[in-house]
Amino acid sequence: MAHFELHMPKLGESIEEATVTRWFVKVGDKVEDDDVLLEIATDKVDSEIPSPVSGTVIKINVQQDQTVAVGTVIAIIDTNGGDDVYIEEEPSESEPAASADPAPPASPQKQTDPKRQGRFYSPLVLTIAREEGISMEELDTLPGSGKNGRVRKKDILSYLENRINPEAAPTVPAATVSQPESQAASTAGKPKVSASVSAGDEIIEMDRVRKLIADHMIMSKQTSAHVTNMLEADVTDIVLWRNSIKDDFAKREGEKITYLPIFLEATIQALKDFPMINASVDGDRIIIKKYINLGIAVALHGGNLIVPVIRKADSLNLMGITKALNKIANDARNNQLSPDDIRGGTFTISNFGTFRNVMGTPIINQPQVAILAIGTVEKKPAVIETTTGDVIGIRHKMFLSLTYDHRIIDGAYGGAFLRRLADIMEGFDRNRTI
Repeated sequence: MAHFELHMPKLGESIEEATVTRWFVKVGDKVEDDDVLLEIATDKVDSEIPSPVSGTVIKINVQQDQTVAVGTVIAIIDTNGGDDVYIEEEPSESEPAASADPAPPASPQKQTDPKRQGRFYSPLVLTIAREEGISMEELDTLPGSGKNGRVRKKDILSYLENRINPEAAPTVPAATVSQPESQAASTAGKPKVSASVSAGDEIIEMDRVRKLIADHMIMSKQTSAHVTNMLEADVTDIVLWRNSIKDDFAKREGEKITYLPIFLEATIQALKDFPMINASVDGDRIIIKKYINLGIAVALHGGNLIVPVIRKADSLNLMGITKALNKIANDARNNQLSPDDIRGGTFTISNFGTFRNVMGTPIINQPQVAILAIGTVEKKPAVIETTTGDVIGIRHKMFLSLTYDHRIIDGAYGGAFLRRLADIMEGFDRNRTI
């Protein structure tokens, strides 16, 4: 009998545990590859977990509303489709089911009891409540659509949309959802600026994604010493080559090729020459990454931003980069990205040229140490050196901006990387094929 162990997946670099919020199967059920088995929640996202194999569910180790560490075996599937199953008693309220691996003692930062008055709250719901200033007493009054009245993500978001005058709600510090001491201290230390509101002003509440982006940007500025270098590159040969092959490429491959894949290819080559740019900082340690995982900032229809990742981009040729880029961009705009698609980036590129902007100074995407901004390509008069003297001609030019963490990258190194990248672009071979 072949047994497949289903482990609690890791849904992000900082995620160490998750809560099973719902099982869609029970012991004895037969499942097919990609059938949804369960729903899990972290403090950042709710996700449905599909089955990676076909077979029969013979054991479920983790019960609904139980929180376990990433990597814990949560279920076992007999891939031969056998009928032998393990029957386990349902855990009582006083004796919660034990996970497959012994759970580590709760840290002082996680003292929030997810159960109050017999109700369970997932980490995601507790996080939303904390960010929106909802006390535990207020949370206890929310009707829930989950099993046994459990409050789900959609319930608390619906409540927030219809919440009347949330600022007037009384807050009791001891009763609000607890948060780590370091986070509480950070929040307490933030300067509060009161903005005056005049008649006719429009007030728009930030949605949850925008709040997360805002917090991440502030954290990055507080973590890294940001410095930006800029230069202008002549990309005439790239423009002429792309214009000459784009129609044939679209007919042959069924998709477009833009300038960006060519810029990504050049960036990969420059990162190989300057590996300190493809790194991260862990305390007093510098971690130089083995692979180049390129994060590409993509603007969504709602105005928010997401950074899907092309993993091991250094192993791809220009065709592979083009197809990978088109896929993640389409998946991002169609809300089809998986958790794996947005984790593990080692260097990020933000294409300001998409908005016809000349240049920009982006904020580093932590825990990375640098980010590249690409400006729009413009026709400009330029001095061209010839064997018979200098002449003025029309060239295609663009600005490149590298923002880097000055804690580990000096100006000379950052500037040399940017110059190397421009030299690679300017030396592009117009006779190459794809």
